[in-house]
Amino acid sequence: MSETAPPVEILEAHLSSFDPQERRAALLQLVELARQGQIGLPDPRPEVNLHIHTFFSFNCEGWSPTRVAWEARKYGLEVAGKVDFDVLEGMEEFLEAGEILRLKTVCGLETRVFIRELADRVINSPGEPGIAYFMAAGCTRRPEPGTQAAGTLAGFYRTARSRNEELMARVNAYLGDVQLDYRRDVLSLTPAKNATERHLLAAYNQKAREVFPDEGDLCRFWSDKLGIPYPDMCELVRQPVRLQETIRGKLMKKGGVGYVQPDAGSFPDVETVTEFARDIGALPCLTWLDGTNPGEENAGELVELMLAKGCVCANIIPDRNWNIADPDEKALKLRKLDEFIRACRDQGLPIAVGTEMNRSGLPFVDDFSAPELRPYVQDFLDGAHFFWGHTLLARHADYGYFSPRVKEAFGAARKRRNKFFQLVGALPYPSPEKLAQLPEKDLDPEHLLVWLKEG
Repeated sequence: MSETAPPVEILEAHLSSFDPQERRAALLQLVELARQGQIGLPDPRPEVNLHIHTFFSFNCEGWSPTRVAWEARKYGLEVAGKVDFDVLEGMEEFLEAGEILRLKTVCGLETRVFIRELADRVINSPGEPGIAYFMAAGCTRRPEPGTQAAGTLAGFYRTARSRNEELMARVNAYLGDVQLDYRRDVLSLTPAKNATERHLLAAYNQKAREVFPDEGDLCRFWSDKLGIPYPDMCELVRQPVRLQETIRGKLMKKGGVGYVQPDAGSFPDVETVTEFARDIGALPCLTWLDGTNPGEENAGELVELMLAKGCVCANIIPDRNWNIADPDEKALKLRKLDEFIRACRDQGLPIAVGTEMNRSGLPFVDDFSAPELRPYVQDFLDGAHFFWGHTLLARHADYGYFSPRVKEAFGAARKRRNKFFQLVGALPYPSPEKLAQLPEKDLDPEHLLVWLKEG
């Protein structure tokens, strides 16, 4: 390493600065060190993670999109994906970092929706009938100002902020001595003022420590407010992650003082969000929890319903379906995982998988060598290549999944359309020359694929 270059650890820390110019400068310095052979970057391995939250919603390590891309390249992921709640912040940053690193990158937006047909059934949002987590996957552009899609996107943010502020007000009223100010204590933890419930938890943890600097007083406060015996609380306050999860469960989730049951008016309906995704050239994406709730227990019916709503792909967090200590629970969830993946295969829904990284203890990447996941690894890799193929062509050639040329070529042949993008995505990362020439290519899918294969 040159004498003037900061240590790698310092540059990596700068990757998550709230200053985007500082993030980019640090990345370029790290890439230069790699070019000089001072940092080793492995060839891609057959592993992917398409669902990593960044600090634009909440990342347990505080990582920015640039840091996520760097860590993915350093590890050797074949495809990496960022997903954040309710915003497209960091999308351009992540895709550009992928270009700099020659890393296949994809972006998604996650939100919650209301599904009228399942209004009386819990789907994938625990204890909340009719409410489902949902994604716009393969995002490459923002909505045009003044459009309906722009209004929908702004509505995501307003809804999230309103729910957070109302939740905070109820918890503040209960906690008494420990009071948060949303702007000062919560929004200051985020680079783009998009706070989540987990930011509230971090803020309450910090504020309580400020109000009660004596550990005994802190333990007594939380013991009283959370209903946990004092000796147990003294252990818990020394484990901030567990403490915050306890606060969340006791005060913010169902049965807690801060919780209000959502209803049909709490979130946009699924049709609105599907239309939003299509309007920005993204892919309406069904997200699946574990198949044990009434709204998910029949995988075939769920997939058919969501296809009718306009979904073209699905998202799974595999680790919570097999990495389970209880053998009976594990057997049930593995069976449900198999049912869901088979339903996606049957109907031609490409699958994105990932680990979220929005809570401490979650892995950076799924264990693709686990016997429980081995039957599905090819599904996961094919899905990742599909999402990257769409992202590459949508971003550089206006040739994405819903583009006029693709619609004309494939019509309603969903599996053939998926296969085209999968094959594109499986090719090596295009050269800068290829990327520059892509917008000029007026080719049908078959000839475009041939041209891309030429190197």
